[in-house]
Amino acid sequence: MRDPGLQGERTALAWNRTGLSLGVNALVALRTGWVSGHGVLTVVGVLLLLSAAAVVVHGNRRGRALSDHGSHLPSLTATPRSIGLVAVATLTACAAGVASVLVLH
Repeated sequence: MRDPGLQGERTALAWNRTGLSLGVNALVALRTGWVSGHGVLTVVGVLLLLSAAAVVVHGNRRGRALSDHGSHLPSLTATPRSIGLVAVATLTACAAGVASVLVLH
């Protein structure tokens, strides 16, 4: 019998930290785009904010799934949904960085 320990809580906290950092970057991009009047940066900020929200929701679901199963843990490997979500969030964050450099300089 496997002891899940705090696997679910650690997983949810890790996803929440990632979502929080994406959310802070999204707010910076939104503010910069809004103040400077660059629509591209504002759109990228909105997309980044949506990515941050998706990361937090997914993390909470994954953490709950790990916590609720007790000794019958689901697969601990990353799901295709998780990998896709991380890829989209990462690409959006990169696009925000590139857009801020290109638009503001």
